Amino acid sequence: MIIRFIVENLFSFGERREFNLLPSPRYSRLSHHKYSLNSFDFLKLSVFYGANGSGKSNLIKSIAYLKDIVLEEEIPPRFQQHKFKFHNELKEVEVLLGIEFISEGTPFIYALKFNEGIILHEELYISGLGVKDDVLIFERETNQDGYISTKFSEDFEKDTESKILQKVIEKNLSKPDRPLLKLLSTLDSPFLEDLGKAYRWFERTIQIITPLSKPAALAQRIDTNENFREYANDTMCAFHTGIKNIKTEKKSLVEFFGQDNIGELDELIKELDDSSKKMIGLPTRMGEEILLVKEGSEVFVKRLRLEHQGLNNKTAFFYINEESDGTVRLLDYIPAFQDIVSKEKVYIVDEIERSIHPLLIKELISKFSNDSNTKGQLIFSTHESNLLDQEIFRQDEIWFVEKDKNGSTDLYPLSEFKEHHTKNIRKGYLNGRYGGIPFLSNLQDLNWNKYAIAE
Repeated sequence: MIIRFIVENLFSFGERREFNLLPSPRYSRLSHHKYSLNSFDFLKLSVFYGANGSGKSNLIKSIAYLKDIVLEEEIPPRFQQHKFKFHNELKEVEVLLGIEFISEGTPFIYALKFNEGIILHEELYISGLGVKDDVLIFERETNQDGYISTKFSEDFEKDTESKILQKVIEKNLSKPDRPLLKLLSTLDSPFLEDLGKAYRWFERTIQIITPLSKPAALAQRIDTNENFREYANDTMCAFHTGIKNIKTEKKSLVEFFGQDNIGELDELIKELDDSSKKMIGLPTRMGEEILLVKEGSEVFVKRLRLEHQGLNNKTAFFYINEESDGTVRLLDYIPAFQDIVSKEKVYIVDEIERSIHPLLIKELISKFSNDSNTKGQLIFSTHESNLLDQEIFRQDEIWFVEKDKNGSTDLYPLSEFKEHHTKNIRKGYLNGRYGGIPFLSNLQDLNWNKYAIAE
């Protein structure tokens, strides 16, 4: 679970900004939106509103950026292009990313500071959640000469064997441009056991969905997981998209590609044999995923087929590329919604309403909001003002995003305005009361006619 996230000097964030899921102490409505760990409360839901170009997507990209650094063990090659550009001395600007989160019942604080592809500072603490002191797991510093020094917990540094390990880490295993979190999580030390929890959170718990994201191996899950198949069918039927049943079409290589093309598939079959899951996805030009799956000694091709029912109970089957964008988008969300209801997963979605009818997306979010048995977190950006409903969100779950006069993104929650729970916040937002909307007067002043081209 996410407690807070901090970003500075990345994308459109110049000044240090914080997003958090901390409940306001004065706000008591929708109490089932609060999760607790050792009497510490945090929220299950959050939404970002802002004009185009305000920085909503950049906040999500910043979180994804930190995740990628941890998993890939490197600063992205095009890092310099992503720094906040309105500084006079851009090369001197350091980027800061920090996140407080809960993994497997343990709260952590992880932070990175880097510049010019070099990690200047990295730290991991067990968070005291503002009640107790934070407990050090490790810190690393990189000086101007590229020398790396580390600091570990008191118990680690008192242990003779661990001190030797520390020297090996500093001299042989550490690199100035690579974070240590993943590496340290693989070491066999009783003093570093919590590192595994922290790394697994980045690897397994937090999931980012962009407008172009596609769930992996959906046809395989439908084919092999009966519980998921039933959930997917029930959910899609409830959307009233015309879909009666979701199935997986399964064919042999010869049946799917034809006998004449088998020779051209040797490289794919070799790639399939080399893959750990014995499964590879083949995206088509139409946006559909076709799966090659090895089951025993045989290779099959799997793809989704969606059964629709028409007049006189007549049925017909459609492939994904024959469905509407909205139907496909809803189908893409099915794994995510199952996860956040039943598991301690964190899903962050950019433009959650894309291609989906306003009433349907409102009903989806309302269902998650009203469910008191959920286990995960849902965080998303949107332009859909119909979601601004205090029956769906607490005021501390609604955040606004806008650019300041320096071109830097600012963000703040609705709870700062201390509105009454009966207030029509949608109307207030559209009237500009909370900020985070486009400056429409500029558009009204635009004189299109002067750009007319004479025939």
